Amino acid sequence: MRQLIAALALLTAAPAVAQTARLAPAPPIGKQQVETYRIAPGKQTAFLRFVARCDEANKLAGLPPRQLFVHVDGANWDFLILQPYDVPADKQAALDAAWVKVGLPSGADFFLAIREFIADHEDTSVRGPTTAADYLATTTAH
Repeated sequence: MRQLIAALALLTAAPAVAQTARLAPAPPIGKQQVETYRIAPGKQTAFLRFVARCDEANKLAGLPPRQLFVHVDGANWDFLILQPYDVPADKQAALDAAWVKVGLPSGADFFLAIREFIADHEDTSVRGPTTAADYLATTTAH
């Protein structure tokens, strides 16, 4: 009987909970950097090692690694990387120190070093991840 009463209470409360959820503001949608790389012939392993070093610097700074996607079929890219667009202000100094500790180049040296691996590269900025409903909630069209 207690289980039946608990189930009825839950069913009675569900519409109120759902209404509250609909009234809650949508979570902020972060800006992400999407990068696609077509790697120079024979440089795939070296590129992955370089990205792994970048991820090690992130780890030392308390940041997540990049999300790496490996091409399987279709378009002409080899790897896709998804990462936050901005480094949080409170993590920038730690990331700079980690970058030095791991021995990664910076500035123009980074530009030249990473291009040793790539034949072609594109990047763009996006908002997400999100859902259609959450994104609409941030607009005046909802």
